[in-house]
Amino acid sequence: MALYLGIDCGTQGTKALVLDAASGEVLGAGGAPHRLISGPNGHREQHTADWLTAFEQATRAALADAGVSGQDIGGIGISGQQHGLVLLDAQGQVLRPAKLWCDTESAPQNQRLLDFLGGEAGSLERLGVAIAPGYTVSKLLWTKEQHPEIYARIAHILLPHDYLNFWLTGRYCSEYGDASGTGYFNVRSREWDHDLLRLIEPSGRLNDALPSLIGADEVVGTLLPEIAQRLGLNPQAQVASGGGDNMMGAIGTGNISPGAITMSLGTSGTLYAYADQAQVSPHASVATFCSSSGGWLPLICTMNLTNATGAIQQLLELDLASFGCLVSEAPIGADGVLMLPFLNGERVPALPNASASLFGLTSDNLTRANLCRAVLEGTCFGLRYGLDLLRASGIESREIRLIGGAAKSSVWRQIVADIMATPLVCPQHTEAAALGAAIQAAWSAGEDSLEQLCQRCVSVDIRTLTQPDPANSAAYEPVYQRYRQQVMQLQ
Repeated sequence: MALYLGIDCGTQGTKALVLDAASGEVLGAGGAPHRLISGPNGHREQHTADWLTAFEQATRAALADAGVSGQDIGGIGISGQQHGLVLLDAQGQVLRPAKLWCDTESAPQNQRLLDFLGGEAGSLERLGVAIAPGYTVSKLLWTKEQHPEIYARIAHILLPHDYLNFWLTGRYCSEYGDASGTGYFNVRSREWDHDLLRLIEPSGRLNDALPSLIGADEVVGTLLPEIAQRLGLNPQAQVASGGGDNMMGAIGTGNISPGAITMSLGTSGTLYAYADQAQVSPHASVATFCSSSGGWLPLICTMNLTNATGAIQQLLELDLASFGCLVSEAPIGADGVLMLPFLNGERVPALPNASASLFGLTSDNLTRANLCRAVLEGTCFGLRYGLDLLRASGIESREIRLIGGAAKSSVWRQIVADIMATPLVCPQHTEAAALGAAIQAAWSAGEDSLEQLCQRCVSVDIRTLTQPDPANSAAYEPVYQRYRQQVMQLQ
């Protein structure tokens, strides 16, 4: 059997699955949680040691679930949360906790860098993306200003998935798709922007700390002997280039040609499509990243999704099923209760310092059901705005492939379909980033073309096919416009 291990290191935890690339069957899966370090001013970090522990636990669980030996694994692909900053010293030791994609503490530094680039228009012209709070580049400037003693010891600058590849193989490298979200990478030419980093460090020391760039179908190397022993894996297993979670999610949903669009309902909400040209959108909120399949991945990301709905669940002491029942009890528009769910600030639209707000509360409509409905609708309205931007940029969206934890809920699926006025369906395996990583590992090992592998390994769950209700879509429109009016007052 040609078995491949796919790993997705996300915000909430690490997921692993074992893929039989010959049959396209997922044989087993496992997972382990991560801890989040939260603080004021948008401080969001994680200890990289937690990732390694979770990697080991998730891998062993997936192998046990599959009933196979780690010696049967021929290749490994890694998906990682984008934009995070992992700093290493000259000995390869981690210097401080990783600042995450959802960390907005460096928003002031990002604004100064954006001003240097000539604003969003200048950033789009130079890099092909408009750098935003949460991108890696502002985290470097923040580190220089807030932790100069650590900054002085930087020898290697890595993204989360780059770090895991280094841990596995001992090699420092990065792949075009994940590199696109750093803010110091040109998505058109697929090269690092060395001059931008010299703005932060004129000596060029940061440029020397960058990993080498490799293609999505390339192999990083084989496992270090001690790591293979720790994980119980075949020491000859090849580690693929891997990529960002969105890039791997695109592969894991078969989104490698124009027409389909993937929506991920996780801690954050993301929408992305495939493009075979670097057609940079004039809308700064649309990030035209490189894909990990040879093209580009126009993408929008909202900072708040299940973190916001989870906060209401926790506040009202509800389990997931009870939350869904209460959502269903409330009418469209939640009897006038509207929520802007910006608990982590927001990226689309660019409101890094925003906080969450509730509007329209009265003594009559302040109910548990309306609060649940309002937070779910508010998170979906953010994604609807992103979909509008993608469509305005010329992206086709005939069908949505829905993934992420919330995609398992029929309540979520119907509300998303109605608000987007677009049919949707879930893949058989909603942990698409881990699946995409395993498919990419098989691709880099020469098992087959990426198109053939996706055709064989990616299938939809027809039971989840959800058509929008035209009456519901019409009823949502004035509620969505009210949401947009409230958001515009913050901009």
